[in-house]
Amino acid sequence: MSAVHRLSTVSFSVPGQPVAWGRARVSKSGGFFTPEKTRRHENMVKSYAQRAMNGELPFGGPVQIFIEAYMEIPKSWSIRKKEYAHRGLILPITKPDLDNITKAVLDALNKTVFVDDSQIVNLLAQKRYSNVPQTTISVIAL
Repeated sequence: MSAVHRLSTVSFSVPGQPVAWGRARVSKSGGFFTPEKTRRHENMVKSYAQRAMNGELPFGGPVQIFIEAYMEIPKSWSIRKKEYAHRGLILPITKPDLDNITKAVLDALNKTVFVDDSQIVNLLAQKRYSNVPQTTISVIAL
């Protein structure tokens, strides 16, 4: 029997340029380690998630997740091109890859917002340009 939750939706934003999950690397001693940039970003996402959970236990049943990665509009672009990007007429097809951004977010939410990522039954992720780079995340208990 799972715990009763008062929350059915958790939504929050993580400021800054979205960061992709970095593959584990082999150390000189033969072990594996997660790159520092990935570890820092996952810890930041986890921190924002914990605040949004407000002391509640992680969801125990099926969840659906919406991830929106807002990439910074390049400063070198013309005013017209920036406006097109802001309106969604130009989409970011540059690094980082959306699947790797999603992987980093989901790893950070595991055991914080939901018990295990096997609970994810719906996932929608998108990359867009914005004047305010950030990653917005919504997790809905079904």
